[in-house]
Amino acid sequence: MLPRTLAIALLAIAVTSLRAQQASTTSLPASPEATNLTAERPASAWLDLRQNSGAKSKTQAAPAWIESVNLVPAPNGPAGEAHTVLRIRIQRPGTEYNAMFFRLFFDDKAEARPELVAWDESGTQVLRSGQLGSGLDLPSSDSVIVPLTSASTIDIEVPGDGKTIRGAYLDWMTSSEVLHPLAVEHRDVIPEPFGSTSPLHAPAQDTERFGTVTATLSNETIRIGSGADQAAVFEFGIESDPLLVLLTFEVASPRVDTPPEIYVNGVDVGPVSLGLPELADPAFRGEMESLVREMHFQYTGWLRAQKIVPASNLHVGSNSIMILSGAGSPASAIRATQVQLKYLWDKSDYLLKP
Repeated sequence: MLPRTLAIALLAIAVTSLRAQQASTTSLPASPEATNLTAERPASAWLDLRQNSGAKSKTQAAPAWIESVNLVPAPNGPAGEAHTVLRIRIQRPGTEYNAMFFRLFFDDKAEARPELVAWDESGTQVLRSGQLGSGLDLPSSDSVIVPLTSASTIDIEVPGDGKTIRGAYLDWMTSSEVLHPLAVEHRDVIPEPFGSTSPLHAPAQDTERFGTVTATLSNETIRIGSGADQAAVFEFGIESDPLLVLLTFEVASPRVDTPPEIYVNGVDVGPVSLGLPELADPAFRGEMESLVREMHFQYTGWLRAQKIVPASNLHVGSNSIMILSGAGSPASAIRATQVQLKYLWDKSDYLLKP
């Protein structure tokens, strides 16, 4: 990392105006709805950080609390590898705003995993996120809460030329007291602005609650494809026939119209259901194919996937579940794969119909 005095000097030189799909600018024009920093509710911001500018690209607008976005020179790493720094300067819209939700969109390559670094005006590092993503070589996104009580600059540091960075969503956060039941494991959850579910946790050991057994099939991240040789296969045993079976996992970068397919003991039981956020979520990425009129969409992040498995497809003893990408879908990955088996409980609620 450059000394802060040098980095600030670099901030003031060799920058050009930001166009849509271009990540170099000294200032951003304020969007019409966010020109007043004293507004009661500061607007969120979407920054297009792609570096492929076009002749017809439009100047990108941003709320007034974003002062500038710059692509600045960075020193090479210890092994001489090139690095790129995208620098965002921020002015707090009010003293009550002390933290920011920062969601970065990027191509998750093992050799180019980005980090977020926050600095205050004195050049003191306030936060370093650590490497984001998992190196799956898939389009993805990751979220960080950045404390901004004193910080005024957020750097996106990435190995290489920075062209794996696609965009960023920024929103100010407020705090409130959170209550949770004692019987539920307390989790530190980053809320998602577009209504996506919280990250899925797979229990380390099998658990039983109200007649329902939850068993982790794998807590590892596993790549999958649409061919049988690219499937994730899980073997597990059961001691008695369940009444209801629920398979749950998280899937990375799925195509939303062709979700993963599930096979149980060699039988195709159909596609999973995806827990989709609002369509306004910037993680939806469109794709057009020649001779196809309809645009397909891929979600460049992690989504929760669930499938009710017919209990009749399982049997006492050893069983297998196979998960593949949907037909025509790109390569993907899954994690936190678990199964729930519901049995008759002494206080089960059910009706007997004649």
